[in-house]
Amino acid sequence: MTRNAGTYDYVVVGAGSAGCVMANRLSADGDSVLLLEAGEPDDESEITIPAAFSELFKTDSDWEYYTEPQSEMHDRELYWPRGKTLGGSSSINAMIYIRGVPHDYDTWAERGNEGWSYDDVLPYFKRGEHFESAAGGDAGEYHGTGGPLNVTDPEDPRGLAQRFVDGATEVGIPRNDDFNGATQEGVGYYHLTQKDGKRWSAADAYLKPVLDRPNLTAETGAQVTRVTFDGDRASGVEFEQNGTRYEAAADGEVVLTAGAVNSPQLLMLSGIGPADHLEDHGIEVQQDLPGVGKNLQDHLFAFTVYETTETDTLDEAEGLLNLAKWFLFKSGPLTSNVAETGGFTYVDEDEPAPDLQFHFGPGFFMNHGFDNPADGHGFSIGATQLRPESRGEITLASDDPFDHPAIDPNYLTEEGDMHVLVEGVKKAREIAQSSAFDDIRGEEVWPGADVTTDEGIREHIRETAHTVYHPVGTCKMGDDDMAVVDDRLRVHGIEGLRVADASVMPTISSGNTNAPVIMVAEKAADLLFEDVGREAEAVAAE
Repeated sequence: MTRNAGTYDYVVVGAGSAGCVMANRLSADGDSVLLLEAGEPDDESEITIPAAFSELFKTDSDWEYYTEPQSEMHDRELYWPRGKTLGGSSSINAMIYIRGVPHDYDTWAERGNEGWSYDDVLPYFKRGEHFESAAGGDAGEYHGTGGPLNVTDPEDPRGLAQRFVDGATEVGIPRNDDFNGATQEGVGYYHLTQKDGKRWSAADAYLKPVLDRPNLTAETGAQVTRVTFDGDRASGVEFEQNGTRYEAAADGEVVLTAGAVNSPQLLMLSGIGPADHLEDHGIEVQQDLPGVGKNLQDHLFAFTVYETTETDTLDEAEGLLNLAKWFLFKSGPLTSNVAETGGFTYVDEDEPAPDLQFHFGPGFFMNHGFDNPADGHGFSIGATQLRPESRGEITLASDDPFDHPAIDPNYLTEEGDMHVLVEGVKKAREIAQSSAFDDIRGEEVWPGADVTTDEGIREHIRETAHTVYHPVGTCKMGDDDMAVVDDRLRVHGIEGLRVADASVMPTISSGNTNAPVIMVAEKAADLLFEDVGREAEAVAAE
């Protein structure tokens, strides 16, 4: 039996980064909003302690996805952590605040998506931000103050983080104190979504401050199983909670903010997607949209790792003294986001923006569990190609909404992707061999001193590279045959249904994706208000 969960102006599916934004903005003027989250409340202490986020992997706070075997990576099935709690992946990520570059958004606009150029979206980045960095940038042309999302400097970085900056500048990469400012190129300290030494997730920023609104209902442990329809219009959703099936109606719109994996899965379960694929799973076709689940893009890490004689690393950060420092003073190594410094540079100087990113970690970071491969201490430099050419897809494994979908990123199927990573490992080695590390550098653990050729580095990448967990693009925005939503994020061919998360990005942003997702949701709220004849909040002057 299906129980009636009520009627709302808006039903928002998924309380991750985008869903928290949408719930806040859509409920601000009295409209009734139902926010549904499959995970549980964000009560785990590891969510709040920045350096502890890897302890959340493969727990109840994580969807714990795995890819299909990757042909270019020795048929490995790569683990994908995705947040399954209030705040979504912003509650389990490394808290790095990177917007990308103007070229990213200008490319979206050039592909026919009106209103998505860099000049169009910058005001939305600024509206969402409370910028309190003392080290770099200012709250002026590029940054905002007074927004919900706290953006700040690392609270108590390790000395090794500065050595990376010094080493990178020594080999010719310029210093940059604000990757979100006038230029992205350079090395420096990352801006972080933290506040007073603690993680500041989208739930902290957007959702918790407004949970007392009588017109906002937020339900956890509530997994949406399908969108319902009245003809060609989305009329609501069905969801399961504590073993009971419910149906909630939407007088206005249903907004999917379930992310690049779950949003396309939910569309297909609801009959929206490639008709032949849906029919193969016995799903009645509501709208034939062949692009649902396609266009999957993600960033890969390729790590270079060294032993070090420096003992102030994160390899033994969870001792009693450091726990006391964090709980009493919100200081010490547990305030670390792990990747405290990093930067952006070029492999191909003809690219319109940097094509290589570094994340530096003061410890042995060999995989998503951050397992120490040996006794002692280490440091790690992760190289990432910023604009991968390979494209993958999300497909249904079954018609059961509780089964994980099939995830096939097709990593490294385009040669250009491998080329940038190989050059990135070489550059990481060059930085690690600079004089900045001379007095504390030990043996090279990865790839290892015996790896001296490009082919050897390629083999290292095939064996060890893993996701930076930045999946996007599976419900892409556009007006071509493979587009899923238009430039106002409305699902093609369906009324009253919108997608507003990482899945709508036509191409991946150049860097960590959490800040762009929040921007997408900020803009989506205004687009929705405009489409229903309400005045959107002015952002151009901010």
